[in-house]
Amino acid sequence: MTTVPRLVLGAASSSTGKTTLAVGLMRALRDRGLRVAPFKTGPDYIDPGYHGLATGHPGRNLDAHLCGPELIAPLLLHGSRTPGQADIAVIEGAMGLFDGRLGVPPVGRAAFGSSAHIAKLTHSPVLLVVDAAKSSTTVAAVAHGMASFDHDLQVAGVVLNKAGSQRNIDECTRAIEDLGIPVVGAVPRSPDLTTPSRHLGLVPAAERDQARAMVEAAGELVAAHVDLDRVLELARAAAPLEADAWDPSRLVTRVEGRPVVAVAAGRAFTFRYAETAELLRAAGCEVVEFDPLTDASLPSATAGLYLGGGFPEVFAGELSANEALREDIRRRVADGLPTVAECAGLLYLCSTLDDQPMTGALPLAATMSPKLTLGYKEPVAAADTLLTRVGERVRSHEFHRTVVPLDGLAEGLSVAWDVAGRAEGVGSASLHASYQHLHWAGFPQAAQFGAREQSSAASWAGG
Repeated sequence: MTTVPRLVLGAASSSTGKTTLAVGLMRALRDRGLRVAPFKTGPDYIDPGYHGLATGHPGRNLDAHLCGPELIAPLLLHGSRTPGQADIAVIEGAMGLFDGRLGVPPVGRAAFGSSAHIAKLTHSPVLLVVDAAKSSTTVAAVAHGMASFDHDLQVAGVVLNKAGSQRNIDECTRAIEDLGIPVVGAVPRSPDLTTPSRHLGLVPAAERDQARAMVEAAGELVAAHVDLDRVLELARAAAPLEADAWDPSRLVTRVEGRPVVAVAAGRAFTFRYAETAELLRAAGCEVVEFDPLTDASLPSATAGLYLGGGFPEVFAGELSANEALREDIRRRVADGLPTVAECAGLLYLCSTLDDQPMTGALPLAATMSPKLTLGYKEPVAAADTLLTRVGERVRSHEFHRTVVPLDGLAEGLSVAWDVAGRAEGVGSASLHASYQHLHWAGFPQAAQFGAREQSSAASWAGG
């Protein structure tokens, strides 16, 4: 039985200000001297970047599809004690409180993987973020509906967001508290705190020079308008969890010699889960980040390469201009360097991206597309590759506005996935590159880079 003070921030829909309030709350609590463990429901990579700025701890995801419902509480406990024991865990919900994966049975009245589902899996109280703009007493009906919709869910309090006059705040507060739900804050409209968006959502924190100032301003706003003592009371009322913390060392085979795994980072490659590096380290690897925009070569003694997600299309010119690194990667991949690439990594390995030269490690051409490909998938491995065995089914998420036709694959390359009848990605004995984002906590054998049938990963790690 483990007790971790915690709460989930939920709302009736997207665009209610959850992210700003979550980031502000995390920062305000940190400014009080508390250690805050930040989480985001679902597969979002961008919001956790802001969470990390706010708390100084890695932003993490709780995703019931990618990891399985059974791992949600263990991952929460792991993130709440890594690095060091947190005083409180703040979980930002996604979309509407009950919105989740389509096409699968709900859990009670909550869609699978929804913020409400995550709250129930972690026995977390819910703090509702209610948009008070352009309404007054009606906000109580919204709060009442969400609080009573699923009786297995504990709605513990409300924060009014985009609040107007004091009269408006008083009317909203009276109507909600008449329901027995405490209102713990009323945050006014603040257009200066808006975060710019583009074709795949918010601009990542790592790309914005002003992101830190925005996080600090959000913290000051929340501290001034939310009763943090009441929030802590709600979080501390969370029931103990009957689960063991997720432990990456129990899931991988440790390698001798500390082989170096080069991990793409910098502004163009910001999408990866914290557990990826933790699993690699647990397997005995030394994780070394490099920046494809500026570094002239891969890190010294690189024995494996991980190219995660991000926005290479935004930085295509700069990536293309770094000819030395492009040639180094092309040569090393051709020589059999074990390489895993997800989405942005796939694009970077192509010959071109919208006619801009990329590494050329793959004889494929990537182009921008007007169509957004988005959603949870359950791809089946179409061939034996570095990462998978033929027929193996995994859980993934796909999110991009580019296309990479697979016509005329070169010798030695195979289609990586069958995604509901669609051929996607490429692979070989030393390579796996596709659009599918995997959370390695739900597929920990990936950290062995394909050496899963051996007692040691030395075959890929240079041992």
